[in-house]
Amino acid sequence: MSEINGLSVQEIYAPNSICFGCGPSNKKGLRIKSFRGENGLKMVFETSEQHQAFPGMINGGIIGSLMDCHGNWTAAIALMDQLGISEPPCTVTASYKINLKRPTPSNAKLHIYGEVVELKDNLAKVNLILKADEKICATGEGTFVAVKEGHPAYHRWN
Repeated sequence: MSEINGLSVQEIYAPNSICFGCGPSNKKGLRIKSFRGENGLKMVFETSEQHQAFPGMINGGIIGSLMDCHGNWTAAIALMDQLGISEPPCTVTASYKINLKRPTPSNAKLHIYGEVVELKDNLAKVNLILKADEKICATGEGTFVAVKEGHPAYHRWN
């Protein structure tokens, strides 16, 4: 259940991904790193100046990207575990919603937690929480679906 040699799920299962949010090989992307937690996946993200909307606060679009990609991986790992397969199915976002609760500071580590609240054969619904300095700055929910051969995103993790 734990990561392999401290690698994130993205580094293990999609090392060549170019996704802006979670692709390990996208040098200009956010390159999030999600790890298994108690009831889903967890991650920590350190922001930089380029992620700001205004001095000292993170842009809402960056928050959305972080939570979308982390939610997608939470769903993919849960589907993999449920199906008893060795690699996660390729999942895409069907829908997601983010609620910005308070300004998110740029000088803090962002902790994001994803937990599956509904799981079907090819679909997972995920709840998300983003905290900075122990305060909830954003919450969200998403629906993610596994895609099959023929979908444009099917081989994106290879």
